[in-house]
Amino acid sequence: MVKKASIKYLFLLFDYLSALISWSVFFYFRKTEIENIPFEFSERFYLGLLIIPILWIAAYWLFGAYDNVYRKYRMQVLSKTLMSSLIGTLIIFFVFILDDSVTVYSDYYISFIVLFCLQFFLTFTFRFILTTNIVKRIHQKKIGFNTIIIGGNEKAHETYQEINDGKNYGGNIFKGYIRVNGKDTILKKHIPELGVVDDLHHAIQGNDIEEVIIAVESTDHKVLEILLNELEGYDLIIKIIPDTYDLLSNKVKTNNIFGTPFMELKTDIMPKWQKRIKRGGDIVFSLLAIILLSPFFIIIPILIKRGSKGDVIFKQIRIGLHGNEFSILKFRTMKENSEENGPQLSSENDNRITKIGKFLRKTRLDEIPQFFNVLKGEMSIVGPRPERQFFIDKIIIEAPHFKQLQKVTPGITSWGQVKYGYAENVEEMIQRLKYDILYLKNQSLALDFKILLYTVIIVLKRKGK
Repeated sequence: MVKKASIKYLFLLFDYLSALISWSVFFYFRKTEIENIPFEFSERFYLGLLIIPILWIAAYWLFGAYDNVYRKYRMQVLSKTLMSSLIGTLIIFFVFILDDSVTVYSDYYISFIVLFCLQFFLTFTFRFILTTNIVKRIHQKKIGFNTIIIGGNEKAHETYQEINDGKNYGGNIFKGYIRVNGKDTILKKHIPELGVVDDLHHAIQGNDIEEVIIAVESTDHKVLEILLNELEGYDLIIKIIPDTYDLLSNKVKTNNIFGTPFMELKTDIMPKWQKRIKRGGDIVFSLLAIILLSPFFIIIPILIKRGSKGDVIFKQIRIGLHGNEFSILKFRTMKENSEENGPQLSSENDNRITKIGKFLRKTRLDEIPQFFNVLKGEMSIVGPRPERQFFIDKIIIEAPHFKQLQKVTPGITSWGQVKYGYAENVEEMIQRLKYDILYLKNQSLALDFKILLYTVIIVLKRKGK
């Protein structure tokens, strides 16, 4: 991957300065032109300088203004800045300005227009300069996005030439291609061959790939299904080259006039602003839970130690977002060295589970230490349960679509967990999988709240499995 300076902090800095300047100028205008009184550096002026810019930055961040700044284009920046400035100005107007004393009602309209124009033009000017600089550096091939093509046929060759030799270069730095069949050799004279589909994982990891272009026929559903299952869980932009049928059937949506038309797979079901709120809620909820449940961090360890020898906290490597490993934390519910003969799933009558362990599992109190995993960003409050690689390998044999779950942060509780609790075998894991896939395809804050509510009911009724 090409090393790129994190320019998003420049966007953030200039957005802050824009909000600071626009509010200062507006405050001066309002006092001298609307209220007809001398301008003073009052307490209210300084309070506005403190609060207003922070509110603007928070709103921009909430709606993803600082995500993927290298992939933004100027018309997109214009439309999004215009919309966010309009909505933000409306909110500020009704919260901070509407109660001002005015001589005539039209002064309200003037105040709104002045604030909006100041905020929009200052913000857009800085963003336009930064975005223009990024676009220029991309066109000059100074920065870009590591890309591989899957397929090496004539279709892939034409796409490669159109992207790489076009006047409006989009930033794709081709690291190589993956051969789908023995005839895919046309691209070999331009870029390295990185192997076959089975080598896809190593090709992505070894080349820091950010974008994948699938250059096989979109009507070849079997090949596409295999490829998409292989790509599940990676944090990548995935594009498919459409054929004539796809174009005529209105499947291809693009705003890029000059570039190659692609079907870009949308991997995010939950809007960015909801993801931001979810992450903020995870942090707040976890902090409160740790504080309120702090007595259990004293009582439970004593009970565990009295019941059996061994560590109080049980750590185990699990697979999380995008296939990354992390150590999940739990209060130990089993006897020490309970997996001497290799990984084993527990069952309801498992003699490895201690007496206190059975109670902890029924009430889900063994999960309390996972709030620390949530604070670290390794887990969420609600999300598919993380599994061990040993069992993932077994599940994928029967259900390759399991990899889709790696597109979201795993959770302490989930739809599948509410329905099944702890799975006792791989078959139950696969049965639970359909509910986790349903969650994946229907993510929302409302659904998270419902799952959390049912989890609380299970805890109170001690029906955990």
